[in-house]
Amino acid sequence: MYSQAEENYLKGIYALEEKSRQNISTNTLAERMRTKASSVTDMLKKLSLKELVTYKKYQGVKLTDLGKKVALKVVRKHRLWEYFLVKNLNYSWHEVHEIAEQLEHIKSETLTDKLETFLKHPKFDPHGDPIPDKDGKIMLIKTVNLLKLKVGQKGVLDSLKDSSDVFLKYLNKKNLALRDRIKVIDIEPFDNSIHIETKTHQLVISKKVAANLNIKL
Repeated sequence: MYSQAEENYLKGIYALEEKSRQNISTNTLAERMRTKASSVTDMLKKLSLKELVTYKKYQGVKLTDLGKKVALKVVRKHRLWEYFLVKNLNYSWHEVHEIAEQLEHIKSETLTDKLETFLKHPKFDPHGDPIPDKDGKIMLIKTVNLLKLKVGQKGVLDSLKDSSDVFLKYLNKKNLALRDRIKVIDIEPFDNSIHIETKTHQLVISKKVAANLNIKL
């Protein structure tokens, strides 16, 4: 049994490792956890004693196999609850993160297994992130960033690099959602903004927005 704070740290380290594949510095982790580096150091010492991370001062932190296993369980619960809230309770995709942050700490594995069965074993959450199975295995889909596409290329909006409320609300305003088929129809030389076309409309998005959209060709 691990505390909510410990689970949050493990999940945070896992998310950072997925991006960098390297040891995570205390400052980077502090920024993600929105706390002081000294508080991070104290927690990492506790996690190290429980053999959940390997941590050495000035060398950063890395999850152990046990730490990754615990982190993936939390991630699994979080993403299953997000899926449930959107698909079964009609929440919008920008409303579910904070609720799932609370539900992910429910300890009952039986409840999690029954939830997954009820939802018919979804592979991806409402933001396109893969949902780990009971054994921690993840289905990965090969995608490319929208910035990599050339004029005339098209694909399906598969996942997001940014799942923040503000970005999801922006996509709602632009009437963009996962599974939308997107075609690049023009790229502005001046600022690299991209003209795209979906089944229902055309719009222009900035380079910053495009950098957060992953496409399955």
